[in-house]
Amino acid sequence: MTELYIADLHIHSRYSRATSKDCTPEHLDLWARRKGIHIVGTGDFTHPAWRQELEEKLEPAGEGMYVLKDEYRIRDGHVPGESIPRFVITGEISSIYKKNDKVRKVHSLILLPGLEDAERISVKLEQIGNIHSDGRPIGRLTFLSSARFPALIQ
Repeated sequence: MTELYIADLHIHSRYSRATSKDCTPEHLDLWARRKGIHIVGTGDFTHPAWRQELEEKLEPAGEGMYVLKDEYRIRDGHVPGESIPRFVITGEISSIYKKNDKVRKVHSLILLPGLEDAERISVKLEQIGNIHSDGRPIGRLTFLSSARFPALIQ
């Protein structure tokens, strides 16, 4: 029998503009448990302070997944079953460019196999865009070139 997983992969951290200061690993874990979400994206892997917080608060759970360390888990008596959500390292690249005299905006969601990859890729992305001001870095990649993203980061 095939298992069903509920996932929310398009997440932002508290370092992104217009997001709650409560977008922390602890609260993402809590709300995933409350809503029955099995897999949660971390979002914003390019932001240095967020990556540092993820390194501190998450631990590997196998197959590219992470869980919140128990000492950070918010205890909540309203959560039935207390399933433990898994985190996958994710981020978004905001590509803004002009084509045919029109401004185009494409947001590409990226899933990574681990935090080590997030560090390596962030170093390369910093060469083409600002990764410090927001959890959502903005670069001058067209959608076509962002489709070739893997070659960019190798």
